[in-house]
Amino acid sequence: MRARTLVPLALVLAALTLVAGFPPAARADDQTAPQATYHGATDWTDRVDEVVGGRSISVAVGNDGEAWYRHKAWVKRPPASNQKLLLSMALLNRFELTRTIRTRAMASIAPADGVLQGDLWIVGAGDPETGYGDMTSIANQLVSSGITKVRGRVIGATTPFVRDWWARGWRDYFPSVFVQIPTALTFRGNEAPGGRHVRDPERRAAAYLTHRLERRGVEVTQTPRMGPASSGLQTLAEVRSAPLRTIMRRMNVSSSNLRAEVLGKYLGRNRFGQPSIDGGARAIRAFVRARGFEVTTYDSSGLSYANRISADSILQLLWFADAQTWGGPLRNTLPMGGQGTLKGRLEKVQIHAKTGTLIDVSALSGWVWLEQSQEWAEFSILSTGIDASAAKFLENRIVRIVANAAVDPTP
Repeated sequence: MRARTLVPLALVLAALTLVAGFPPAARADDQTAPQATYHGATDWTDRVDEVVGGRSISVAVGNDGEAWYRHKAWVKRPPASNQKLLLSMALLNRFELTRTIRTRAMASIAPADGVLQGDLWIVGAGDPETGYGDMTSIANQLVSSGITKVRGRVIGATTPFVRDWWARGWRDYFPSVFVQIPTALTFRGNEAPGGRHVRDPERRAAAYLTHRLERRGVEVTQTPRMGPASSGLQTLAEVRSAPLRTIMRRMNVSSSNLRAEVLGKYLGRNRFGQPSIDGGARAIRAFVRARGFEVTTYDSSGLSYANRISADSILQLLWFADAQTWGGPLRNTLPMGGQGTLKGRLEKVQIHAKTGTLIDVSALSGWVWLEQSQEWAEFSILSTGIDASAAKFLENRIVRIVANAAVDPTP
């Protein structure tokens, strides 16, 4: 782990909310092609043009595979937490909506006469939501199976995921503030009471399972710890996660970085045998490029300032999603107006969209209901070099124009 300079949370949040106003000029990389393209000119497209002006903001709007409006939509920008939207697509393109993830209690030998000779392992596989209830359920199953004594200790497995906690493009303070360590065995969001990020969630899970077993009268002879799982283990009890679609909804509505990085590792392991942050980024990259689009990815959460994709690519990926059986369920994992990360925004607009915010980076992509034609349209808005509050103001104006006035501009 490289050394980090910790930044107080209050300073970070202040930096994210300072209003710097609207920059008057576009960035150099925005000047390489015409400002906007659309079929003909209509009042609503003119109004969107007025909103975006010459700012460093990309907009792509379309319906049913046809682009209705593009403004600097080819410019590749950091997607921030719109990366979670790409992750969601990659996950649903590979796994069933109902897929669950196991967390198991395991041992090298079966118990005999109620006594387990040796250690009891807790082995996770990428459920980002493991907590008290799961350990209690495992304890209850073990007691019901007849175990009365563990002649050893409970050990939280630090495998099979790589225990990395860094990605290119992250700021030094991100692990201490914005993302907990993404482990195969998580416990209570990998936080201590009070919200402090911890480095030993596996040991904490082992300690709590030990506590629950002892409360049920099971003697555990040694103190809990964590470490790499032994080979040749057999399952004694297990719990399963919520369905994938449920975990993804909680990830997208709250923009949970831990859930994203854990699910990214889960995907990377399944896709490439690479259960790491880079493996998750690689799996997202493979999904996007298989659709014919360019993308640069270094994580699954979108914290990396080095990630890059264009608004036009996101628009076309949303069209791809619409054509899949999982397209509707994907839409329903995203927050609606006034909900989750859209709290206080677009309450009166029928929308399902993923937000994204870094310092001077903002994004909003998803589906918006068109009042004029009574159908869904897809859109993506990415900006750089604009203060977060100002960018969100612009995003809200664009979405309201599209929702209330957009029609097919084709003659």
